[in-house]
Amino acid sequence: MVKVLQSLVCGPLEAYVSGFAEHLLRRGYTRAGAEQHVCFIAHLDRWMRAEGIGLGGLSGSVIEQYLAQRRAAGYVEYRSVRALRPLLDYLMPLGVLPVPVPVLLAPVEELLGRYRDYLLVERGVTPGTARGYVDCVRGFVAGRMSGEALELACLTAADVSAFVLASCPGRAGGSAKLIVCALRSLLGWLHLTGQVPVSLVMAVPSVAGWRLSGLPKGLEPDQLRRLLASCDRRTPTGRRDYAIMLLLSRLGLRAGEVARLGLADIDWRRGEITIMGKGNRAERLPLPADVGAAIAAYLRYGRPVTAEGRSVFVRVHAPHRALTSGGVTMVVFDAAQRAGLGKVYAHRLRHTAATAMLRAGAPLGEVGQVLRHRSPLTTAIYAKLDRDALVVLARPWPVDTTGGVS
Repeated sequence: MVKVLQSLVCGPLEAYVSGFAEHLLRRGYTRAGAEQHVCFIAHLDRWMRAEGIGLGGLSGSVIEQYLAQRRAAGYVEYRSVRALRPLLDYLMPLGVLPVPVPVLLAPVEELLGRYRDYLLVERGVTPGTARGYVDCVRGFVAGRMSGEALELACLTAADVSAFVLASCPGRAGGSAKLIVCALRSLLGWLHLTGQVPVSLVMAVPSVAGWRLSGLPKGLEPDQLRRLLASCDRRTPTGRRDYAIMLLLSRLGLRAGEVARLGLADIDWRRGEITIMGKGNRAERLPLPADVGAAIAAYLRYGRPVTAEGRSVFVRVHAPHRALTSGGVTMVVFDAAQRAGLGKVYAHRLRHTAATAMLRAGAPLGEVGQVLRHRSPLTTAIYAKLDRDALVVLARPWPVDTTGGVS
């Protein structure tokens, strides 16, 4: 129970603050955290009373006005709309807030919204992929603004090349290729919908790159042991992080696949796990005993009872929503920092899993099946790590008859 002093909240929010405090506790906030939110709401309540504003007038512009005054007063916490989100989420279903007025989107966002719908409906890509494509081409579309309108009909090949040359230098190869791919997709859609008279897809230059030129950088066994040992499995956070990194390093999952893992995806009787991979493909993998034990330990002794939804892994701090792919990556990064391994991200553990399978004698075909590669060429990069198989291909170094190196 959170004690709410009526002397602190006696304005428009008085009738709702007690219910709001209990709502926070049900969502997993600690008592101290809920009390801090109540103190923040009390400040908002006093401001609304002084300004003569009721709940019906708590519009977006009014909220921004309040937050601006709060920042100007020198407050260092609870200064953004995000801080008010728990209260707004609580009040919205009660119907006491003003109905939001539809906002006319700017031409750039309106066009990008239609392009996003095309990707989701017509192309069938995942929401994450659509968001990534839209983010890549937002700068290109914004550059076509002229006054209050978009000028697309006069788009030229030189404009396309100039954007690529300005955006790609200094980026990693994969990031640059994503920009190029997204731009080709956008230009194809613009021509398909008649917004540009000529297809400019072929005007997008390619990013220089050599397939299979790199070497996968997996962790050595001792490094992996140090990474896993950095998790304090006596704590809920340590149990969660340990289970996540076992999934990444033993099954070679991607960060997004771990984040999307649901409780119904684990078949405990059969010892199998269903993974939602790229393109929303559902694929089943065997669940190793140690990985299953780590997940079970987290579910029994680490996952909060106030967790929202059916995701296996959730945030540590309330509200306990599903962990994002970025959150999974940060789990690995933080563990690597504790273990003194430098910068290590989630995909590095995917390479670690492939390397471990090769060292155990698994052929490349089986490695590709576990990693769920669509093409054998994707798995071929790991052939460079199979030193025993490469020995037979190495030619002896020429030596002259006197015993010296020629």
